[in-house]
Amino acid sequence: MKLSVLDLAPVSRTESIQDSFAGSVRLAQAAEKHGYERVWYAEHHNMPTIASSATAVLIAHIAAHTSTIRLGAGGVMLPNHSPLIIAEQFGTLETLHPGRIDLGLGRAPGTDQKTVAALRVDPRTSDRFPRDVLELQAYLSDESVVEGVRAIPGAGTNVPLTILGSSMFGAQLAGHLGLPYAFASHFAPDLLEEAVAAYRAEFRPSKQRDEPYVIAAFNVTAAPTVEEADAIHLRVRRSRIRSFLLRGIPGAEKVTDEELDAIASTPQGRQVLRMMRKTVVGTGADAVRAIDEFAVEADADEVMLVFHGVTADQRVRALELVAEAR
Repeated sequence: MKLSVLDLAPVSRTESIQDSFAGSVRLAQAAEKHGYERVWYAEHHNMPTIASSATAVLIAHIAAHTSTIRLGAGGVMLPNHSPLIIAEQFGTLETLHPGRIDLGLGRAPGTDQKTVAALRVDPRTSDRFPRDVLELQAYLSDESVVEGVRAIPGAGTNVPLTILGSSMFGAQLAGHLGLPYAFASHFAPDLLEEAVAAYRAEFRPSKQRDEPYVIAAFNVTAAPTVEEADAIHLRVRRSRIRSFLLRGIPGAEKVTDEELDAIASTPQGRQVLRMMRKTVVGTGADAVRAIDEFAVEADADEVMLVFHGVTADQRVRALELVAEAR
């Protein structure tokens, strides 16, 4: 079972964005040292607790501070961009770091509707997602579907694509195009088994892959003791409630821990926490057992781990504890 990492470049209340980026470098270096398959970064916008909005820029920075580990987007929200621009960005990355770059593609905007408007994105753009994927793939393979237009850099780099999703749409599209499929079970696990089964059933071999390949995401809060892991997880839960239910509300930063716990017990709070139910909290050995069980449940070829902690050091330590317990 291959293990990899999804890094959202989280920004805690005790850290700056600069601290977050330094932590992402340390996390990728630790993943490289301990033999993880890849590290991906997710595009989100207007979220104070997530700093991975400029995905290609962050990948370039991490690549310059690592040597061998694969790096990529998990993913680029393609409706926010022109396929040509993404082909040029990731073609540049692949040219600078040959054989190390991945490109995961999502159909959602990665933000709220007000921010979608600020991005100058027409919400109907997501309807073009299948065509945009094919256009992007063509630019990267130097078989442009737009006459007279080439991605420079990008043409001929053949950066491998992966379709991201949490619904049947992404699973069916990935199967139809013969691309790997990554399921966002770390925050939207409801259709995991159904979507993976549909993807495997509908997979058609392509130039990129002869056989289906499934990546499934899983949350890990690991520490040397169960008690410490529980304490970290409690703070992570509170942060999630604040980020999802209180974002944009005046005075949200002044809400106490006791008030956050009370909100967590409401129907809305329980729904937010239910999104993270594919989670293990415990020691490294506990995490490895849970990851193995999850891999069977998800019928996954690779499990992409989201390491949680209040600080970057806690996330790096969790990664190391899992590696050492394997």
